[in-house]
Amino acid sequence: MMFAADIFEKLNELNVTLQGKGLFAHEMWTHAKAFKTKLGLFARQANDGQFCHIPLLEKQKVPGSVSAKIRNYLQSLEAEFTTRFQDFKKIEPQFNDIDTAPQELHLELMDLQAVHALKEIFSAVTLVDFYKSLSAEKFPFIKKFAGKMFSIFGSTYICEQSFSCLKIKKSKY
Repeated sequence: MMFAADIFEKLNELNVTLQGKGLFAHEMWTHAKAFKTKLGLFARQANDGQFCHIPLLEKQKVPGSVSAKIRNYLQSLEAEFTTRFQDFKKIEPQFNDIDTAPQELHLELMDLQAVHALKEIFSAVTLVDFYKSLSAEKFPFIKKFAGKMFSIFGSTYICEQSFSCLKIKKSKY
């Protein structure tokens, strides 16, 4: 029961980070990937009978058989995250390296990386504003690619918020 309380608390923390306005799919993927990595750590530690990141169990004497069950559960949860987020895993290489990005982006990415002023703009403004600031003539493929990535439906938050507003407007008041 203590393990369930701690792991659900961690899942709730992840859930809260995945909600909200202005959160894009690639940012959500970063949070989910970090959580999946943490699950792997928790499973390895459970295998050794260590629970330093599971506060309610940390102070308890946990039998080896229970540690093994916890490890198996954590590994199962990690595998479930892998399955649920496999589509993001497939497109992740496109974000990390020029060589794995789509071919039409290669030269534009090299130009983008070479312009020092763009690096300053990138760190000074939001990601959306950065891509808006790029020249459509000089970076047409990057702008198109960014538009596709920003349009990935990362959260139902905005949709649910819109329906709530519509419901208020359509009420008898």
